[in-house]
Amino acid sequence: MPKVIKLKKGLDIPIKGEAAKNLEHIDKPETFAIKPSDFQGLIPKLLVKVGDKVKAGTPLFFDKYQPEVQYVSPVSGEVEAVNRGERRRILEVVVRADQEDLSEDFLIGDPQDLSNEAIKAELLKSGLWPAIKMRPYGIVARPADPPKAIFISCFDSSPLAPDYDFIFDEESNAWRTGINAITKLTSGKVHLGLSVKKENKIFSETKGVEIHYFDGPHPAGNVGVQIHAISPINKGEIIWTLQPMDVIMIGRLFLTGKYDASRIIALVGSEVKKPVYIRFWLGSSLSGLLNGRIAKGNTRIISGNVLTGTTAVKDGFLGFYDTMVSVIPDGKYYELFGWALPGFGKYSPSRTFFSWLGSKKKKYILDSNTHGEERAFVLSDEYDKVLPMDILPVYLLKAILANDIDAMEQLGIYEVIEEDFALCEYICTSKIMVQSILRKGINSMIKELS
Repeated sequence: MPKVIKLKKGLDIPIKGEAAKNLEHIDKPETFAIKPSDFQGLIPKLLVKVGDKVKAGTPLFFDKYQPEVQYVSPVSGEVEAVNRGERRRILEVVVRADQEDLSEDFLIGDPQDLSNEAIKAELLKSGLWPAIKMRPYGIVARPADPPKAIFISCFDSSPLAPDYDFIFDEESNAWRTGINAITKLTSGKVHLGLSVKKENKIFSETKGVEIHYFDGPHPAGNVGVQIHAISPINKGEIIWTLQPMDVIMIGRLFLTGKYDASRIIALVGSEVKKPVYIRFWLGSSLSGLLNGRIAKGNTRIISGNVLTGTTAVKDGFLGFYDTMVSVIPDGKYYELFGWALPGFGKYSPSRTFFSWLGSKKKKYILDSNTHGEERAFVLSDEYDKVLPMDILPVYLLKAILANDIDAMEQLGIYEVIEEDFALCEYICTSKIMVQSILRKGINSMIKELS
């Protein structure tokens, strides 16, 4: 076994609602949507109008600043709506699915027999290119900027995360084909991050890649943490990242010549009557998934995990990068003398309450209440306890608030995106919106250096 990288810093949040390893199938939803907000920095330019017929893989819009990067329909059907917000900003392009399940035709072939440019062209044409993100910044990769390496985290350590061993049990052929395509996209190495706690043969027996094992609490599964431990990003360097599910979709593309947006997701959380795995589709309406499956009352529906996901509504849509839907109680309530009470039965990552005296295996029903209002930074080392990176998080956030570009560079902004600082926001005594501040800083860097 390769060397194990042990991470001591971090936090595994003991939240109720993990999915049982049972796979359910549901009817295909009637509506699907691709949301430009899923892609940081995207300025969409429409290619369709309401009433147009589309197939799976038909372009819906492209990036104003990277016209070659297209965003496609996940299913065949008819464009039902283009929903807009303030200043006519496109919020989502909605497609009503038909029963034909047609797809645009793409190249069928073994990626090992294809050139870098041929693979890249096919990914751009098919709409799978947006699955590739770049560091720094966590935005869709720029096709013209070659990476020094590609990183794929093969386990998810976030709260209630899906078990990749279960999800990819029957996807070995698509995985190998996808990896063969990915290795052609860089002259550097492709790195896989695996958990030492689980031995997955699909991942561990992958050829032509560098394999690294990680041991530790969340965020050990974050690709940014793995990059920092193996090949930190310096100014001017670029690394591309993918999720395992996206590798599978790329593999299917070259095996079948079709755009297949199906995926297995986890429906999790304490407010789900029966947390389970479900075969679903990218961009699907959540209504059919949630009907009859969640408890009555005030709930918070999250497309993604509870730390970094986006709030959704029952008739909303699954995000482009999401492999789970979380449902927890909505925290719209006030507590008299909240923190001053003993708090028996409450969970606290610090020792504010008495959860640290109980069993470490106990799971809690946690809601969205912040239990306080935003205030000035409290000078402590609480962020450092959950961030396993050689970065000074408080100083970086202060540099962002001061819009000090030089300080941001020196303090490591090239190495992090929101998910890496999500635990800092969760445990923050000052209730600082850490993730939104970090994104503000990243956007400033993009504007300054573009």
